[in-house]
Amino acid sequence: MNRKHVVTALLASIIQLVVFKLLYPYADYFSDSYSYISAAQMGLDVSIWPIGYSKFLALFHHITTSDTAVVAFQYLLLQGVLFYLLHTIIQYFAPAPWVVKTLFICFFFNPLHLYLSNYISSDALFLSVSLLWAIQLLQLIQRPAISIIFLHALLIVIAFTLRYNAMYYPLVSMIAYLLSHLKPAVKVAGIILPLLLITAFVIHTRNQSRALTGHAQFSVFGGWQLANNAFYMYPFIKVTATPPAGTEEFDKEVHKYFDSIPEQLKHVSPTQGAFYIKYPYAPLKYFLSLKAPGITDTTAGFQSWGAVAPVYGSYGSFLIKHHPFAFARYFLLPNTFNYFLPPLEKLEVYNTGANTVSQSAVHWFRYRSQEVKAISWTAQGWILMLFPMLFMALNLYTIWTLIRWVATRRLRSPDPLFEKCLWLMVILLAANAGFSILASPIVFRYQVFPMIICFSFLLIMSEKLLQLKV
Repeated sequence: MNRKHVVTALLASIIQLVVFKLLYPYADYFSDSYSYISAAQMGLDVSIWPIGYSKFLALFHHITTSDTAVVAFQYLLLQGVLFYLLHTIIQYFAPAPWVVKTLFICFFFNPLHLYLSNYISSDALFLSVSLLWAIQLLQLIQRPAISIIFLHALLIVIAFTLRYNAMYYPLVSMIAYLLSHLKPAVKVAGIILPLLLITAFVIHTRNQSRALTGHAQFSVFGGWQLANNAFYMYPFIKVTATPPAGTEEFDKEVHKYFDSIPEQLKHVSPTQGAFYIKYPYAPLKYFLSLKAPGITDTTAGFQSWGAVAPVYGSYGSFLIKHHPFAFARYFLLPNTFNYFLPPLEKLEVYNTGANTVSQSAVHWFRYRSQEVKAISWTAQGWILMLFPMLFMALNLYTIWTLIRWVATRRLRSPDPLFEKCLWLMVILLAANAGFSILASPIVFRYQVFPMIICFSFLLIMSEKLLQLKV
């Protein structure tokens, strides 16, 4: 990377950011945004969502109350990390100029990064931290050093506090350490350190949850998600087993709901998002409304959600354990298709289509009123509409390229370090797919990280295969 690349990337990022903020002078919001802000306002150590982003907002608030500053920081940090990733790829793999130019254009002239960074949400920050973690995985293989293990562990735990999708990161890191040339004692330390930090965070979160909800639970949203996932199969199974103790009342409401809804509501698919969480008349929100009058909630919803989450988690687990094949058919299978073609979801419309924001955002960012302005509420949906299809194409073409890669292994010159890096990234992508399909809501903004990794290594593999003319 020469000085020209640095100057071009910096100027391009700044100019695009300035123009973008002239078109979208306010940050973008959806329901999660207000949850993050409320947790930051109240100084909570636990929330419906991972607490890391709320802590980031609270820290940033001591510096400035400007939402533009938050957006600018998120965007410029992401662009800086992408520059670091490109530098690392050039340094370790020496790709052809056309690969470098392609990556440069896609990294630094990409509207997706602007729209993602414009959200008051953990997406852009989590993406930056995850990319830094991935870069360190490559460093562990290419140029391992003892000093890496401390920063590596810190990055993992920061990512984990931002989004629980990072749950599989320690597993991938463990494989990277095992593949590295570090001494055995250093490998063990590198594997154990992030686990110790995460364990401490989990214990603290459970204790805070117990204090606020009466239940020691790590993820309040996890119970809701588990029940939501199980309900997709409910219209197609016969529940004859006795429900777990403490869920009897909820079980009655579930039966009542599915017995009374019209036929079209029985054919809801995971491709429609977390329907049973969002739909106000579905059992989850309805049962919460029945219990809410008896719950004293001073935490903007966390205590209410947390009070019923154990019931939902227990009931969801009960359904899945008794009907594993139906769960695979009606949730896992359609969710697999959902992974390869994830919905744009919130990215489709600015501010969820509203021209006002919550009073909590007005107070936090010192807005003059609740009204927000933008050049268009729907333009981003048109601009980004091809990205999910691009993600699917990248995944499918990567699978095909890996097959060709294995088939031509005897024709290529040995490059053990690149092979280790490549297969480590394949493991990362597979782990992300597995976690997303099994346990996580699938939306496109959650898949930007694997998309960047997939695209980068696909180009490198393609170049090497082109050299073989196969």
